Amino acid sequence: MIEARRLHILRAVADHRTVTAAAAALYLTPSAVSQQLAALEQETGYRLVERGAKGVRLTPAGEILLSHTNAVLAQLERAEAELAAYSSGAAGTVTVASFATGIALVVAPAVARLAESAPGIRIRVQDAEGDASLPMVLDRQVDVAVAVEYRGAPPADDPRLTHVPLYAEPFDAVVPLSHRLADVSEVSLADLAKDSWIGQYPGNPCHDVVILACENAGFQPRMEHCSDDFRAVVALASADAGVALVPRSALRGMDLTGVVVRPVDGTAPTRRVFAAVRRGAEEHPLIRPVLDALGAAARV
Repeated sequence: MIEARRLHILRAVADHRTVTAAAAALYLTPSAVSQQLAALEQETGYRLVERGAKGVRLTPAGEILLSHTNAVLAQLERAEAELAAYSSGAAGTVTVASFATGIALVVAPAVARLAESAPGIRIRVQDAEGDASLPMVLDRQVDVAVAVEYRGAPPADDPRLTHVPLYAEPFDAVVPLSHRLADVSEVSLADLAKDSWIGQYPGNPCHDVVILACENAGFQPRMEHCSDDFRAVVALASADAGVALVPRSALRGMDLTGVVVRPVDGTAPTRRVFAAVRRGAEEHPLIRPVLDALGAAARV
């Protein structure tokens, strides 16, 4: 009999590529993870992982077992959801990880909405970028992630996750008041090819959106300054340190003294935001109201 707990460890090792990283994500010691993998290999009768200089990779037998693991764990999530519904347990804590603007735009309004419609549900919020929040869901560190599509992100049909689209918003160009394009009604990205740029650090989903938009416009942006805080990005632009692309919602209520904000000419780069839960958990009586509240907040 294969233990589901060991399947979860196998998936974490496959996701994180090292025993040490998987152990940290699961709040276990590396030796405990290794012991559970050895026990799983004994249960199945096959060698499931191979260790090398660059980490751990699954053997062909391990890949076969992983393909079933996603389905098994999703079904267990459904079983937990149905049992919770049977006991009508619409009371408990749901942990939501989201990037900062997502917290302001949809998570905080959803918390307020749930306080009225489902007072038995307590929401705990963690600030985390999209590239961090999705692994947190898979590793069961949080229940819901509010994340952004980015290159390398799990696709919408990933068997491990259920995606719920929330909203999409364009990026606007932010240029200094003294910039040569400050008076135009729309900014063409190609006209900014020779400028210094202010952007997010690699790994931030917004960094990927900006890089891809510039590549589609025919150039690689010269990133002179980096910050994951959009207030800092706008402050640097107002100091004539460069130009930037910023999601429209991030500019709300911000001090824009010293900069001009203009829409991007043509097809604007877009931030697509979604909620994600472990597949099978979407109908859990604690999680379903949270997803519905997030969707309602996004539609306002």
